Amino acid sequence: MSAQAAAQAAQFDTLKDDATAEGGKDVNLEVILDVPVTLSMEVGRTRIPIRNLLQLNQGSVVELDRAAGEPLDVFVNGTLVAHGEVVVVNEKFGIRLTDVISPAERIRKLK
Repeated sequence: MSAQAAAQAAQFDTLKDDATAEGGKDVNLEVILDVPVTLSMEVGRTRIPIRNLLQLNQGSVVELDRAAGEPLDVFVNGTLVAHGEVVVVNEKFGIRLTDVISPAERIRKLK
């Protein structure tokens, strides 16, 4: 049997979603729990010309588009997932989540 005939004769089982098979109640997340993601917090943004960027040095102040006291944006792999506020825990910065974006809202923003 040639390789092409063997490739055509190969049979593949239909993939089944365990959640669908059990009425959509239980989803097995074990398969993704160890996948690393990048979590980042954004204080604010600004746009400046390269001329001004090259003039920045130690002690320079850059004005951002966000007022003091406004919540920070929390991103996972570049997708906004929450808002929060800065806290200090054991002399390290952290963030307390104040609002988590619902999955439905995140999908709406993708469109």
